[in-house]
Order: sequence, then C-alpha cells, then structure tokens
Amino acid sequence: MSDGEATTTGHRLYAGDHAAQALGLVLDEVGAGHARISMAVREDMINGHGICHGGLIFTLADTAFAYACNSRAPSVAVHCTIDFLAPARLGERLSAVAAETALEGRSGFYDVTVTNECGATIALFRGVSRQIMRRP
Repeated sequence: MSDGEATTTGHRLYAGDHAAQALGLVLDEVGAGHARISMAVREDMINGHGICHGGLIFTLADTAFAYACNSRAPSVAVHCTIDFLAPARLGERLSAVAAETALEGRSGFYDVTVTNECGATIALFRGVSRQIMRRP
C-alpha cells in the first residue's frame, strides 16, 4: 500500500475510532508501516501518584501501533509489551511514533516510542500484529 492509500485508510479508521477521539488522541501522521499519534495529558488521566496513568500511555502507544499495522492491511494485535521509562505529567503533550520493523507472512512487528514535547522518552512499546481475513 502506498503512503497516500495508507493516509486515506488511517483517516477512515480515525473517523470510526470513538475511543481515540474520546481520549483526545490526535492522528498526526500515518503512512505505509508507520504512524504518529499524540495526546495532551489531562487532569482526568492522572493517577493517585500525580502522574499519567500507565494504561493511558499504553493506549496511546497501542493506537499508534494499530494505525501503523492497519496501513498495510486489516490487522489486529496478537502481542504487545511496554516498558515505562519516565513519568508523564499533567499538561505534557505526548507523541507515540510507530515504525514497522519486519513483515513475515501475515505477521507484522512494530516498535513504538512515546516521548514528551521535550523529547524525553516516556515509554517503549513493541507490538506484533496479524492480518485478518475479512468474511464475505
């Protein structure tokens, strides 16, 4: 799939992605095998330690992964891991950049780096996707 086709697919997916929209996730860029999604850390995303809830950082990274792998073909996640390196704080703008590292048959491998607006790495995510077969 070309970058133009991937961009069209990404915008079509975003139009129906009510979860991403409700969380304020923004589709900044999508192309063949890559995507960038961003979000502002809001007060309702802060946990009891006064930092962004890790599940929301995971969601940001997972969303970038989803857009990157779906730029190739309809796909779902089969395995994901995340390592948190630094806390994200109220008011920070986080960006998740997903990059395809390998394709093997119907499986895709993607690395996602989550950073804040100063460029500090907040989390590293790795996802494995599987292209799905559409039923008629």
